[in-house]
Amino acid sequence: MFSRLGRFLHLRRRWVLAAAVLLTAVAGAFGPAVADAVKGGGFEDPSSESARAAQALEDGFGRGDADVVVLWRNADLEATEPAFAAQVGELVDGLPAEAVAQVLTPWSPELPEPARAGLVGSDGRTAMVVISLAGADESARAAAYDAIAADLVAPDPWETDLAGPIPAMTEMERTSERDIVRAELLAMPVLLVLLVLIFRSLTAALLPVTIGLVAILGAMGLLRLLTLVTDVSTFALNVTTILGLGLAIDYALFMVSRFREELDRHDGDVGAAVERTVSTAGRTIAYSGLTVLIAFAGMLFFPQMFLRSMGLGGMAVVLLDMVLALTLLPAILASLGTRVDAGRLPRGVAGRLPRRHRAPNPPASAAGGWARWAHAVLRRPGTVAVAATALLVVVALPALDLRAGVTDVRDLPASSVSRQAADRVSDQFPASAQVSLDVVVQGATDDDALAAFADALAALPGATGAGLVGAVPADGTDGRPATAHLRVTTDGVVDSAATGDLVRAVRAVDVPAGAEQVLVGGDAAVNLDSTDAITRTLPGTLGFVAGMTMLLLFLALGSVVLPVKAVLANVLSLGATMGMIVWGFGQGNLADLLGFSETGRVDPSNLVLIGLIAFGLAMDYELFLLSRVREAHLRGATPGAAIATGLERSGRTITSAALLLVVVLAAMTTSSLGFLQLIGLGLAFAVVVDATIVRALLVPAVMVLLGRASWWLPAPLARLHARIGMSEDDDASAAAPSAPGPSEPAHRVPAGTPS
Repeated sequence: MFSRLGRFLHLRRRWVLAAAVLLTAVAGAFGPAVADAVKGGGFEDPSSESARAAQALEDGFGRGDADVVVLWRNADLEATEPAFAAQVGELVDGLPAEAVAQVLTPWSPELPEPARAGLVGSDGRTAMVVISLAGADESARAAAYDAIAADLVAPDPWETDLAGPIPAMTEMERTSERDIVRAELLAMPVLLVLLVLIFRSLTAALLPVTIGLVAILGAMGLLRLLTLVTDVSTFALNVTTILGLGLAIDYALFMVSRFREELDRHDGDVGAAVERTVSTAGRTIAYSGLTVLIAFAGMLFFPQMFLRSMGLGGMAVVLLDMVLALTLLPAILASLGTRVDAGRLPRGVAGRLPRRHRAPNPPASAAGGWARWAHAVLRRPGTVAVAATALLVVVALPALDLRAGVTDVRDLPASSVSRQAADRVSDQFPASAQVSLDVVVQGATDDDALAAFADALAALPGATGAGLVGAVPADGTDGRPATAHLRVTTDGVVDSAATGDLVRAVRAVDVPAGAEQVLVGGDAAVNLDSTDAITRTLPGTLGFVAGMTMLLLFLALGSVVLPVKAVLANVLSLGATMGMIVWGFGQGNLADLLGFSETGRVDPSNLVLIGLIAFGLAMDYELFLLSRVREAHLRGATPGAAIATGLERSGRTITSAALLLVVVLAAMTTSSLGFLQLIGLGLAFAVVVDATIVRALLVPAVMVLLGRASWWLPAPLARLHARIGMSEDDDASAAAPSAPGPSEPAHRVPAGTPS
């Protein structure tokens, strides 16, 4: 299959290049419009009890959410003076009616006197105005905020602060977009220098950049199509740009390295080199891309739009990177031929490129550094395996202290406008900053029952009070039940364990007499429900990803042992990554270094994102290594020789790909947003751990301990693999390995033998 594809791409390379140019032009014209079609938010579970409570409040009382909190202060006027009220009234009256659903001020007649007094700051010169925006969803309300934001800023000598969830989310999204662009600009010069040094020629170094840019444009086009049928988060664009280039580098490095090797093997025969490259490296890239695709598909199981969008964005860019690496890149290589080395660096700068007509079996002394490393590891495989495992377990231990919490204004830097506004709200209006739960009672019930219910809620551990906010009588025309809104207050932090326990305790209180149901909402309930949704969904997601990955590895490698080993090794690697994240971000040990605000919690959705992406990338490197080990194994090499050959042939490729990807990811730590720093550093750490401790130490050590058992395949599965597994299309690769004999030499195939 892959050999035929390679022949076709060589013979029809001009048609492939023309089609790629045409599709890139279409994607370039259509794709960038996705920026106007994506949506913000999406961190909550829309089917949760807290979401249903919010909907019940809106149905019963109308939209009254504090989307925007405006603080107006005048150093020359008291908030109680008529002139203060008159000027604030002018600002409020000038807001467009189509953008505003409700405005509450210290002078709103519909509010009781205590509530109006609570909208005047402790300094007596600051007034709080609470605005509910018009719009059916968060994106529509964000657009409404953009329409009125400039009108909310009072002229001098007034001071204006804009707080609330919509301004905070708007600033977070815009900061994210700006920081991602800045990170890419910072990383690009370093990346280009490293690409030239690693690829050892200017022409070859441009190939991954070309594939990455085409993949990013194409992925944006696919996302634009997806926005026509489903909601897509604006953060999906971040994944598209970062991973689009990163995976293109991985695949191009693997493909170009193999192409150079095959050119050397086939005496410069470009057609034969392309065919063999696609048959071997292309096959590995296909399986690798599918494993990464499966990892992103795991995000589709989660109810949060944010995670589903990340999954869709990742699947789009992985699919395009894989397809382009299997089609466009071989067509370019077929067109370039030996000119792939054009613009080569001087030998003293980056070593030498492959030479034509060298001996096919260099002596052992010619073995490279990776072969020597492999033999050093394989001399004491038990010690290496135990030491590597122990190190990963120790690094993973802080993950046991994980405290979950959702992304909010605290992830903005202390210098941000929304963060400073939120701090001023807390200073001037401490009561409004108090955490509260919205309790919605649906069904006809009397005042006595509601009072008794409120008393029961107020008596719960952690509650500081509970009371009735309002009630709507039953509407006989549409069958809507009576709705009562109670509020439970607490001194706890919104995402603390104690506040979560209070939410559960409120939900466990018996429904008052006559009521049909009680729903508990509010920020603390949203946090708890979001975390519970992830916890509930995660086992099935992990089962799907692990199961499908093992199936693909079985098809790729023809073994039932190696897929299980790969998943277990990834569990150790991911455990270490989670431990680093909790130590650095949850416990705040990296706060001073990176400049983020310590909150004591980590958003579990970010852990899911990091875990699934890191799992897919680890399978990338697993297949890069084991595909070369398998080739040597199928040629009859002993386990030790096969592993040494695999490490020598893939070690430089894996570490180079990891280094380049780390540069891209580590640049995200320059962001001013805590969650972007967490994602960037978390993924960079995962890549480093996998490319070094796991791939260079643990995997080869475990495989030599397993010996030929690594390739064990029961007869029924062997027959199944022969029918549906895809193998390299050459006689040497397809040959069955011979059984080892008692006098088998230690290294039947020298470690330096080209494969």
